[in-house]
Amino acid sequence: MKNKCYSVRLKSLVLITDKAYKAEGFDGSEAILPISQVFGRDLEVKKTKAYWISAWILEKKNLQYSTKKIGWFDKAKGIMRIYRNIPPKKQPIMSTINKDLER
Repeated sequence: MKNKCYSVRLKSLVLITDKAYKAEGFDGSEAILPISQVFGRDLEVKKTKAYWISAWILEKKNLQYSTKKIGWFDKAKGIMRIYRNIPPKKQPIMSTINKDLER
């Protein structure tokens, strides 16, 4: 079974019991997350600490996250596949200059 997860940058992730983490976002939001829904560190992020957290639990918690970097974790194989949401590049629109607005 594959689990959809997001790369979430956190200010801190502290183990509070043998079954749960306390996560704190940079905006001050906090949430209690089950250990089974945190899939480890995102090692591509260098400046802050980021963790792979299950998408369905993030939707239920009040924790700041972005959907730009998605991962699919296969528990049976222990494999993570990463997808990034990169918008297509657009060409600039060439238009005539409005002489009334020109300095």
